[in-house]
Amino acid sequence: MAVRTLKDLLAEGVEGRGVLVRSDFNVPLDDGRITDPGRILASIPTLSRLVDAGAKVIITAHLGRPKGEPDPALSLAPVAARLAEELGRNVQLAGDVVGSDALARAEGLTDGDVLLLENIRFDPRETSKDDAERAALARDLVELVGDDGAFVSDGFGVVHRKQASVYDVAKLLPSYAGDLVATEVDVLRRITTDVEQPYAVVLGGSKVSDKLAVIEALAPKVDTLVIGGGMAFTFIKAQGSPVGDSLLQEDMIDTCKDLLDRFGDVLHLPHDIVVADAFAADAETSIAMSADGFESGMGLDIGPGSVERFSTVLRGAKTVFWNGPMGVFEFEKFATGTRGVAEAIVAATGDGAFSVVGGGDSAAAVRSFGLADDAFSHISTGGGASLEYLEGKELPGLAVLETEG
Repeated sequence: MAVRTLKDLLAEGVEGRGVLVRSDFNVPLDDGRITDPGRILASIPTLSRLVDAGAKVIITAHLGRPKGEPDPALSLAPVAARLAEELGRNVQLAGDVVGSDALARAEGLTDGDVLLLENIRFDPRETSKDDAERAALARDLVELVGDDGAFVSDGFGVVHRKQASVYDVAKLLPSYAGDLVATEVDVLRRITTDVEQPYAVVLGGSKVSDKLAVIEALAPKVDTLVIGGGMAFTFIKAQGSPVGDSLLQEDMIDTCKDLLDRFGDVLHLPHDIVVADAFAADAETSIAMSADGFESGMGLDIGPGSVERFSTVLRGAKTVFWNGPMGVFEFEKFATGTRGVAEAIVAATGDGAFSVVGGGDSAAAVRSFGLADDAFSHISTGGGASLEYLEGKELPGLAVLETEG
C-alpha cells in the first residue's frame, strides 16, 4: 500500500483546479486572540505550494467543540486573519460551512485564491456516527471544488477521527497527504521502527487511563519511561504512599501495580513532589518525598530532586518522545518541573538526540517558556493522533489515503 503526496498532486497539475484541504486550526484562544499559532504556522508550507501552483484552495477546519451548531465564540475569523497575514494574501471566510455563501464564494474563486470555510463542526454531520450523514456532508464539500477537484489531508491532529472532512471526503476525491501529515508520519515511524538507543519517553498529564495504551506499547521498547504530572500520583499510591488530595484514579491503582511489576526496570517515578495547600497560583508549598507521601494538600509539580534525576536520564538519550507536562505549568510556581524536563530535552537535542514533542499541552508549555521550536527535532501538531499511532492503532484519516501499488 502507498500514499500519494502533495508532490504527486503538484506533478499532475493543479492550476485552475479546486483543491479541498483539511487543515488543523484548533488553536487556543483568549477572548478571540490566538495565543499559540503553532498549528496555523505548520499549515503554511502546504497551502503556499498549492497557491503558488495556481490552485483554487478551499480549506476546512474546526475550532473547539461546538455542538453541531454555529457558535460565534468559535468562529474561524481570527484564524482567517492570521492565515492571510502568514500567506501574504487575502483569505476569504465563508459565512457558513457548505451553505449558499460558501458555494457562491467557491464559484467565484480564481487561480491562487484561498477560501476558508466556517468551522466545520458547526455542521452536526461532521462528527456524526451515521455513515450516511457524514457522506452527505462530504458530497457537499466535493461540490465546492468541482468534478476535477482533489483533496489534501494536512490536519494531522484529526487523522485519528472518522469524520466527514477527514475520512469520507477522501473516498470521493483523488486524495493526497499534505506536507504536514507526511512529515508527522515519517517522524513517528522513526521513533517506532528505526529508533536509536538509548530511547527515553516522558509521559505526563492528568490520567493514567489516557496514557495506558501507549505505556503498554512503548515500555517494552524503551530504556527509560519517565512518569510525571497528575498521573504519577496513581502510581505513587500503588506503591503504598498517601497522596493527599492529589489527582488520583482509584480504579487504576491495581493496573499501576501491574505496570510497576512488569516494567519496574524502565519506569521512573518522581522522587519528590511539590505539594500545595490549594489549587492556586499563590498557594503555600512544601516538598514531600514520594516514598513517604503526604496526608494533606495536593501535588502540583515534581520536586527539584526529580527534575535533577529526570534531566540526567534524558541528557544521555539519543531518542526522546515527550507527551504531557510534569505539573500545572500554567502557574509559574508549578512550572519548574516541566521547564526542567523541556530544557533537558533541548540539551539532549543539542548533543545529537532526535527529540519529538508530542503536541497538546507539551507544545504549549514549550512555547510558554520561550523555547524555540527548532531547539527540538520535531514538535507535533497532533497529541491524540501521535499517541494512537504509537499505540499501534489504525488511524482512519491515514488509512483512507492508502492506494494499491
